[in-house]
Amino acid sequence: MTTEADALRGLQAGDVHVWYIDLRVDAATVARLTAGLSPSERAWAGRFMVERDRRRFVMARSALRVLLGGYLGVPPGELAFVYGAYGKPALDGTHAALGFNVSHSGEVAVVAAGWDRAVGVDVEAWRSLPDLAALAARVFAPAERAVLDALAEIDRPAAFFRCWTRKEAFIKATGRGLAQPLDGFVVSLGPGEPARFLDIGGDAAALARWTLHDLRLREGYAGALVVERAPRAVLTRAWSAVEAGA
Repeated sequence: MTTEADALRGLQAGDVHVWYIDLRVDAATVARLTAGLSPSERAWAGRFMVERDRRRFVMARSALRVLLGGYLGVPPGELAFVYGAYGKPALDGTHAALGFNVSHSGEVAVVAAGWDRAVGVDVEAWRSLPDLAALAARVFAPAERAVLDALAEIDRPAAFFRCWTRKEAFIKATGRGLAQPLDGFVVSLGPGEPARFLDIGGDAAALARWTLHDLRLREGYAGALVVERAPRAVLTRAWSAVEAGA
């Protein structure tokens, strides 16, 4: 049986690992995990007014530290994060070769990691969107809106979240965030259509550089992964605070 430690040691060049984290844990686990965060992260956690939000933050951040520390052979508490011009987190110069990204929504978090390549990940809990059409008109490219509008009304919410997570994962991978217009590139979103970029600002080199992948999450969630250069393999696994000894 492959253990979490085996999986962490097994991140090979060209591979990307994706970890699914269930954020539903008890108060005792939250207390243990909080102790392993940096002082600034503990202060950040303390600013959440709602216990549920504090628990989700602590769990996601702790999982990120444990996983990255496992890849690098470094105690999780010793990792130092730096932030790009638009807020994308990275590791300091000594460990910068390990690319990673994290996202959480509802009770699910996702961490992606790979050597010497940019990665971006996004997860969204499905929810009612009375203003779905208005949101799509504001941020989707014309070609994406045309696909969405052509769908049966019952299929539109799932297509919206497919498109949204794919676009969010890309702007997180590039590190530009919302400074990169969401309507400046086009992704697939139709039911049963493979996840892929259809256009990236008319740039053929960018289209060849980035790959788009769906994440299979539990019911009620949509997720996407973007990887710089086609990975040899994308390997998924669930992360457990108990198994990790956190």
